[in-house]
Parts: sequence; structure tokens; C-alpha cells
Amino acid sequence: MAALVAPEAAAPQGPTEAGETTEAAELSRSLSRLLPGLEADSKLGRRRALEALQRVLEAAQPEAPDADPDAAAAAFQGPWVHLLLPRLLRRLTDPAEGCRALAVHLLGLGLRRAARPRDALPRLLPALAARLASPEPARRPPPEACEELRLALVQLLGLAVRLTGAAFAPHLDDAVRALRCTLLDPFAAVRRESCECAAGLARATPDHFHMQSESLIGPLMQSISHQHWKVRVAVIEATGAAIQFGSGKSVDDVLPHFAQRLFDDVPQVRQAVMRVVGGWLLSLRDRYSFFHKLIPLLLSGFHDEIPEIASEASSLWERVGLQWQTENEEDLKDKLDFASPPPAHHPSPGSRPGLGCRELVFRNLSKILPAVCHDIDDWVAGTRVKSAQLLAVLLLHAEDHVTQHLEPVLRALLRACADEEAAVVSSCTRSAELVGTFVSPEVFLKLILSTLRKSPSPSGLLVLASLIQGCPREALRPHVKVIATELAQAHICQGSENRLYGERLLQCVQAVVSAGREDCRGAGEPLLEVLVTVLALWGPAGLSDKVQETLAALAAVEGMDGSQDLFRARVSPLLEWLAASHRDWTGHSVELLQLDVVLSHSGPALGEALPQLVPILRSCLQPARDPAMRLKLFSTLTGVLLGAPETVDSQGQLHGYLDTLVQDIFVPNLQWHAGRTAAAIRTAAVSCLWALVSSGGLSDGQIQDMQETLMPQILTTLEEDSQMTRLISCQIINLFLKTSNGVIDPDKFIKIYPELLKRLDDVSDDVRLAATSALVTWLQRVQSEASKCCYQSSVRHLYRELLVYLDDPEHAVQDAVLEALKAGSVLFPDLLVKETEAVLHKHRSPTYCEQLLQHLQALPPAQ
Repeated sequence: MAALVAPEAAAPQGPTEAGETTEAAELSRSLSRLLPGLEADSKLGRRRALEALQRVLEAAQPEAPDADPDAAAAAFQGPWVHLLLPRLLRRLTDPAEGCRALAVHLLGLGLRRAARPRDALPRLLPALAARLASPEPARRPPPEACEELRLALVQLLGLAVRLTGAAFAPHLDDAVRALRCTLLDPFAAVRRESCECAAGLARATPDHFHMQSESLIGPLMQSISHQHWKVRVAVIEATGAAIQFGSGKSVDDVLPHFAQRLFDDVPQVRQAVMRVVGGWLLSLRDRYSFFHKLIPLLLSGFHDEIPEIASEASSLWERVGLQWQTENEEDLKDKLDFASPPPAHHPSPGSRPGLGCRELVFRNLSKILPAVCHDIDDWVAGTRVKSAQLLAVLLLHAEDHVTQHLEPVLRALLRACADEEAAVVSSCTRSAELVGTFVSPEVFLKLILSTLRKSPSPSGLLVLASLIQGCPREALRPHVKVIATELAQAHICQGSENRLYGERLLQCVQAVVSAGREDCRGAGEPLLEVLVTVLALWGPAGLSDKVQETLAALAAVEGMDGSQDLFRARVSPLLEWLAASHRDWTGHSVELLQLDVVLSHSGPALGEALPQLVPILRSCLQPARDPAMRLKLFSTLTGVLLGAPETVDSQGQLHGYLDTLVQDIFVPNLQWHAGRTAAAIRTAAVSCLWALVSSGGLSDGQIQDMQETLMPQILTTLEEDSQMTRLISCQIINLFLKTSNGVIDPDKFIKIYPELLKRLDDVSDDVRLAATSALVTWLQRVQSEASKCCYQSSVRHLYRELLVYLDDPEHAVQDAVLEALKAGSVLFPDLLVKETEAVLHKHRSPTYCEQLLQHLQALPPAQ
């Protein structure tokens, strides 16, 4: 070293050393002429001196092809360390920004050219730290005010680390002190460069860095959420190196921040997390202690929205599993030698995770699951989505080992399946299917059915449906009837009026049918009861089509042609099921809606179920029962009776129950009682009676048997306030008269027409026309009587009354009355002529009277 400083005092050297000394002496002389300029008072003078030094140093680089780089570096070492370095370091505090920039550039140039860059570190590092570090980084600005210069200084620090390697270790304190400040620099480029420098420092000094690594974690974590995504990536990578070559104690401090970066909008940031975590799982010295904390982060990448990141996470995980398997080969010897095939119903046997991956998850599951189950309820939607996705991945790896953790898993699924986020629900249904695949149904049914018994909920039904969907058919077979029976219980199938509840209940039935297939034959009855309930409660809400599809599927697995056959085979048991509670029904009873579904879907099968149906109707339609229920039931019965030949009378057996219908149902409900409710019931009963007699399913004789009892009741309903009741009553009387064939007692028969005449004053033209039509039929019945002369006085009265309405303001009524008089004119034409002529001059318009007289004149003479 003395030869470099004072070559003239050195002892004689060999040719090579003499050459080196001469070159160093020449450089020293060149530098000595310029160095005084660095201390000039003027900024311009110092700048010119620095520029001149730059030219000298750049010109002094060996350019000849045969030049020896090592010899040139050795010759440069002495002048650099003793002459140039101290003066350049002083220029780092130069008032002129341009001078400081040139000094930094020359320092970098000197480090690259020197034979032993490490010799500069004792002076360089304190100077760099003095320019970059402030006592309180968060409050005070760094000594170097220029952003570009701070960047150049950090780059110089990084260069020193790269050039000196492990020799940098004694100067870690200064470097870390500087980096702690620059990692929080306002200039994003400085932060990025600082991250790269910190990572290089960790790799260069692994034996000593662990003593300083923890002091860098704080600043790094403060920068991990920086607004520039490149800074975030650099921080993640630097953190990876700092922990990899530093202290594993910092893992716990870092993981929450890494977990947050999994939600980063920039794919490169998420990818950086995957790579760093994967690297730790492969290479971290204490990785076995952190498996349960690191595995969830890596597995979370399996569902990344960028396929490349998901694929990379999967590849890294596979490497981790293989490495762990190799490291623990002795422990896994039996499982490796006698490897079990994938479960028969594994969802993806071709891509089943390797043994090492499965064992890693299984052995750490008890530590991972509590956190996942907790985060699945987090208030942040993104956290819930990630946790739900992670749970599915864990269950796929755990396979049947999840049995011992089943209770907390099901609790978490029950909560998560009620989430408003569709992605959470989707992942949790997938998890439930996996549980159904790997866990014995005897185990999971005990837990889930117990929960449903205590508090039925849409989420509980969805979990049950998913469990069933994932369960192998062979395992599910012994439990199909148990599930169906449980679902048919009133507290479950009627557990809520919420539409979502109905959807989930229907999903349960669909799952049983699709998973159990032909095994459902023994459970068809309770399954049909559930479908009837869903159709009753939620069919109008939009589930009707889905229920029909499920009915068709159930019919198919039972070997039937369609839902009609399904109801035909089970209509009697269904009615018996409903009859069990019919004495307690009210207008709000679900059973009323269920009965409506059974009656509307059974079709011709109802003709075979009259022994079960009629007693229910008779009991529920008694006047003492709930009025609202009777109204609904009459409405249902009306719909059935309108198509009686295709429904209740499909077997021609309805006539055997007519007495019951008339005496026990229609007569009590047609009796007059005060109040609007009673009037509404009479209207419903009249409508139901009309549906029965007009359906075409009854013969004239059967209607004749009914009319003797019902005619007095119907005549009273002509006075009802309800227009519909009066109209239908007129139609019923008309039908009764048409089918009477003279069997009505004359005293009763004579009392009919005055009641009909009153209806000609009705406020409704429809009722007036219907009453007129019934009077025509009455007149026709008189004509068929052998003793029609006995009715002459009644007919005269009827003629007179009808002639009054022949002058009605309504033309439709005039036309109808004219037709009625024409129809009745054959009875006593002379009498009608006389009565018509008597009122002709009283009418506003004689037109209709004249038409009637013309008709009477055209009649053939009476025999």
C-alpha cells in the first residue's frame, strides 16, 4: 500500500509490480493536479474539477484488447482509496446539487474500477448513512433534499452491496439505518430501489443479516400498501428475502399484510405474494413451524381470477408437497408403499392432490380451520369470498379426515350459506358437497338434521341439499327414507313463508331424487308431500315450473309416465295425510293450500278417492267452522266440480255422494244468516252448486233429485245483495226447470215465477235477462202440463207483468221479454191478445206490441 502512496520510497520490484507502481504513480499525479479544485470556493470551480476528474477516470479505463483488467484495478486501488475517496465523500455535502450528483457518479465509478471495493466501505457507509438517514424518518426530511440524488445514493449503496458481498457484513448497521429511512422515502423510485438493496443485502450477508432483519420489517410493512403497484411488488419481494435470510420471528408480523395483498387489484402484486410464500414453504429455515400460517396464503391463490396466477400457485403447492414428502419419506413409508386409490366418488380423481399435499393439509387442519371459519363471517365481503374458496380447497385435500372437524365446519357452512354474496354461497355449497362425498351420511345427517329440527332455515336446507348431492348413491341408499320423512315434517316443510326457504326445500328434494334415483321409490310418498307443500306455499311465487320438473323426475325414478300418474298412485294416501288434521283447519292453514294442490293435480284419480275426499269436505264446510276456510274450500271445490267428468266423477261414482253434498254441504251453507261474511259464503256455495249441476256429469234424474231439496234455498238467494249470487241463482233455477219434466209439486211450482218476476226489476241487466230466460223455461214447463188450465190465472198475471217490461228502456230486455211472450203465447193466445191490446196505447212505442200481435195472428187456430 505504501508503494501506491509514495512509489519513490518503495523497494525495487519485479517487472509486473514496477509496472503497477508506475501506473498508480501516474494516476496519482494526474489526480493531484485536479484535487485542489474540489475545495474551490466557487460552485463553478468545484464542478469543473469534478468534471475533469470524471474525464480522467473514464479515460484511464483499459481499452486495449490485451490489457490486464486486474492489473488496472490494482493500480487504481491506492489513488482511489487515499486520494479520491475522502475528497469525493466530502463533496456529498456540497451546497451545489450538480456537484453532489457528480460526486455520487464518481464514487460509483470508483467502486466498479477498484480492485478491492470493500476497502472503501469504512468511509463510504457512514457518509451514505449520513446523507440518507434522519433521526426521525417519519417527521424530519432526509439530509439529502434532492429526490434524484437520494435515488442515486441508494443505487450506490446497492452497488456497494453487490460488489463486496459477504465483506459488507461489518457495515450492516449503517446500511440498515439508511434503508430504514429510504424505505419510507416520498419518492416511489427511491422506495423501489431501497427494496432491491435490502433484498441484495439479505442475500449477500446471510450469516449476519438475521441480527438486523427485524428492524427492516417495520418500514417494509409501512410501504406494502403504497399507491404504486411496482413499489408494492418490490416490498413483497424484499420482505421475502429479508425473512428468508433473516429472522423467522418476523413471519407473524408480515402475514397479515401479505393476506391483505391477496385482495390487491393488480395481478402482479398477488403473484408476488404467491411466489414469496411458495419460496418460504420450500426454503425457509423454520418453515415447519409456519406451515399452518403459510399454507392458507398459497392455497388462496388456487381461485385467483387470473388463470396464470392460479396455475402458478398450484404448481408451487405441488412442489411444496413433493419436497415435504421426500423429507418425511420414512414417516410416510406405509402410505407410499400401500398407496390407497382415490375415493370412488372423488370429484376429480384425475387431479387428486399428491400425498404430500394431502398430509400437509391434514396435519395442519386443526390449526387452519378455526381461522378460516372465523373469517368466513368477516364484515368485508372479499374476505368472506376468499375464506369460502379456501375452505373448499382444504376439504378437497383433507378428504375423510374432515370427519373429526365436521361440527365446526358445518356450523361455518350454515352461517356462510346465508350470505348475501353469491360467490360465498357458491363456494360453501361446493364445500358441503365435498363433505357429503368424503364423510359417512350417518355422521353428517345426525348433525344437520338435528340442527334443522331445532331451527329450520334456508341455509340449513341448502347445506343439506349439497351434502346429499355430493353423497355417493350406495352410501345414501339406507338414509333416503329417513331424509324424506324428516323433510315432510310440518315444522320443516312449513318452516317459513319466505320464497328462498321454498327454493332450498325444493333443492333438497331435487338432491334426494338425483342422488338416490331408484332408491327413492320407498320414499316417494313423503317426497310427494314435500313437493305438494312447496307448490302450495310457493308455487304462485314462481316455483311452479321447477316443482313440475321435480315431479316429473320423481315420477321417472318411480317408473311412471308423469306427475299425473304419480298423483293417481298416491292421491288416497295424500288425502289421508291431510285428513289427519282437518278438524283443526282455519282460513290460514297450509293444509287448505295443500288440498287445493292435490285436487288440482290429481285429475281423474279423484274419482277413486271420493271416500277420503267427501268426509273432509263435509267436516270442513259445516256452518260452525271458520268462514275464511269455508270460502277458500268452496272456491277449490268449484274448480274441481267444473270438470267433474274428468275429476271427481271420472269413475261415475259421484252420484253416490250427492245426498251428502246436498244435505250436509249445500243446504247448511245456503241458509240465510246476517252479515257480509255469511253472504260471501252463500255466493261461494251457489257458485259451487252451479259448477256441479252445469258440469254435465249429472243426469236429469240426479238433478231432479237435488232440486226438490235445493229449490227453496235457491229461491231465497234471488234476494241476495250480490249480483253474482242472483245471476247464478237464476241460472240454477232455469236448469232445474229444464230437467224437472213436471215432477215439481204444483203448489211449489206456482211459487217460482213470482220470484223470477221480481228479478226483472234488478239493477243488473244480466240478472234481468237470466230471469227472463228462466221465465221462458217456466212457461214451457206449464205447456207440458196436462192440467195447464189450472195455471191460467198465473199465466194471465205473468202476461200482464211481462207486457210492462215490453216497454223497458233497455232494448236487450225488450227483446228478451218479447221472445218470452212469444214462447208463452201458445198457452193462452186469445188471452194474450186481449191483454196486449189493453196496454198498446199505454206504451211509449207500440212497436213491440205490434210485433207480438203479428206473431199471435200468425199462430194456427187452437185445437
